[in-house]
Formats: sequence, structure tokens, C-alpha cells
Amino acid sequence: MSIRPWRDIARRPSRQIMVGKVPVGGDAPVTVQTMTNTPTPDVKATVDQIRRCEEAGVDIIRVSCPDEDSTAAFKQITRAAKVPVVADIHFHYKRALEAADGGAACLRINPGNIGSEDRVKEVIAAAKANGCAIRIGVNAGSLEKDLLEKYGEPCPEALVESALDHIKILQDHDFHDFKVAVKASDVFLAVSAYMQLAEAVDCPLHLGITEAGGLVGGTVKSAIGIGNLLWAGIGDTIRVSLSAEPEEEVRVGYEILKSLGIRTRGVRVVSCPSCARQGFDVIRTVETLEERLQHIHTPLSLSVLGCVVNGPGEARETDIGITGGGAGKHMVYLSGVTDHHVQDGDMIDHIVALVEAKAAEIEAAEEAHAEAAE
Repeated sequence: MSIRPWRDIARRPSRQIMVGKVPVGGDAPVTVQTMTNTPTPDVKATVDQIRRCEEAGVDIIRVSCPDEDSTAAFKQITRAAKVPVVADIHFHYKRALEAADGGAACLRINPGNIGSEDRVKEVIAAAKANGCAIRIGVNAGSLEKDLLEKYGEPCPEALVESALDHIKILQDHDFHDFKVAVKASDVFLAVSAYMQLAEAVDCPLHLGITEAGGLVGGTVKSAIGIGNLLWAGIGDTIRVSLSAEPEEEVRVGYEILKSLGIRTRGVRVVSCPSCARQGFDVIRTVETLEERLQHIHTPLSLSVLGCVVNGPGEARETDIGITGGGAGKHMVYLSGVTDHHVQDGDMIDHIVALVEAKAAEIEAAEEAHAEAAE
């Protein structure tokens, strides 16, 4: 029993697979994924986008391979990427063969859509020969006709049955390095399907609310759906699907994980919604600080409160805190203790410098600890 049992999450046991060098499932950290949206044959644009996602912290990235030009470029892309690359394949089994030979760490397919039994065998053989995992991707928007006829509409039972049918194909060919997603744009449908699937299989689960919407609406839907499942201990890797740039998907994914205490990366900001009591422009200050602190990867906390009503209490729980005061003079807290004042005009630069110094201090302590343990 932990000292804060209300924060405990009992994670669903699952077997572990490898996506390139990244473990997924078991006791591995929940990974964050996204997908490029540049034309895959444009290698430079695609690699540049992957670089931005890597800087944002992505663990695994997916690239669409709809044609031969894409799989021809795919080999160059996988060589340039620092993270494992998943090849997104639909229907064309030859694209899966080419991507597997081109360095794919994982093939995103539906075995039932690949074609004949012989074609499925070829794809599985290529995955085995190249050390590729497979991700079965069931989507409420593209369910098989027979399942739609059986159930009348996309429902949790239909999504799970589709997933189990695809899983059986892989298992019948003695392939077990797979993970599964049962996505829907309807939060209730997706969550219910994942919960049912989690009871039925032991493979890693890839979470997502598909076609969730734009940056704000999609973030809310994803946080509700993915967050609900993670809180229940379900999920081994996540992709936040937004009509926004992929690096934004990565940031939202990490924020969901950070809010549940599952993974920490970068600065966790605690800030107030602002009101007439604020001693400085909280909204603009937080926007600027979040932008300027994106380069910090070390986990630490920062509170930005506009006045003394809740400011001191929140500051006691964070590494660095700033509370608004009168006449443009604000209180700075270090490790929860009042330390000094800062003038309004110097505040942002000062806070950035304090965060950078704290991050360096934490990193140095971690390095020293690691050296002592060797």
C-alpha cells in the first residue's frame, strides 16, 4: 500500500514485444507515438518532421506507405530516424514486404485485408525475417461488412470480434510479436471496446481515440478516452490523433501521461486561470514560459499563480514557484520555500534561468547516483 493509495494505478498485465529497440507492454513505460503527415516520398520533409517529433519526445513514429514511391523512400527515412519507424500499410501486401525489407520496426496492417492466405504468409515471413512487430489496427470506420451486417452498426463487440479474428490469423502462423488497437471516434465506443479486449487477450494494447478533432476538441476527447483507460491500468502505447501537427500530438500525449503520474518528461506547469486579483498577466506568462521551456526534458515542476490566495500553497508542492504581488514585485519560491522577489519586467527570463539551473542540478545528481551505483 502506497502512502497515497488514491493515486495508485494497477496496470493490466501484458506480454512484452519489441518495436525496434523500444519495449512495448509488460513493465515497460507507456510509449508515445505519432504519425507523419508529409508526403512520404519527400524524404527531407518527412525526416525534418520526425526530428521535430523526436525533440518533443516521441518514442515511436509511423509513416504511411501507400505506394512504391513511398516504400522506396522509406528505407532512407528509417536510416535517418533515431526512433523506431512503423510502416502504415493498407491492402497492398507488397508494400508491407518492401517496408519490412526497408527497415520497418513494425507493420501496421489488418491481416484480413492483405488478401489471400498466401499473401498473409508472405507478409508474416517478411516480418519474421526482418524482426518486425505487427500492429493490428481495427477502426470503427472500416469494420468488415460481415461484422456490420451481424451487429447492425459499429459496437464494442464488433470491434473486439474483428480484433480477435485478425489475432487468430497471426497466431495460426505462429506469429506473436503483435499489438492491437480498437479505435473509434466515439469515446464511449472506443473505451468499451478496449476494456472488453483487455479482458480477452494478453498482448500489448495501442490506445487512441481516432479522428478526435482539432487541437482543443481532440485533446479533450483524447484525454477523456485515453486517460480513462490508462487510469484503469489499460494501455501500453498511445497515439493522440489530432488535426494538428504531429509534434503537438506528442506533447498532448505526454501531458496525459504526466497528469496520471505514469510518465514524466519536461516541466509540469501548475497555473491558475487568472482573475482580477492577478499581479501579472498569468495567461501570457504561462504561454511564453511553456514555449521557452520546451527544450527542458528533465522532469520538474513549476507553479505560476497570479496572487497569494492559492499561490503559496501550490508553490510548496513544486520545485519552483512564482506568486504575483503588488507594484510589479513577485515572490519566488524554491523547493517550496519563499526565497526572493523579482520585478515584473525580469520575471520570465529569471524563471527560465531558474528552471534551467534546476534541471542541470537534477541531471548532475542523477549522473552522480548512476556512477556511484556502477
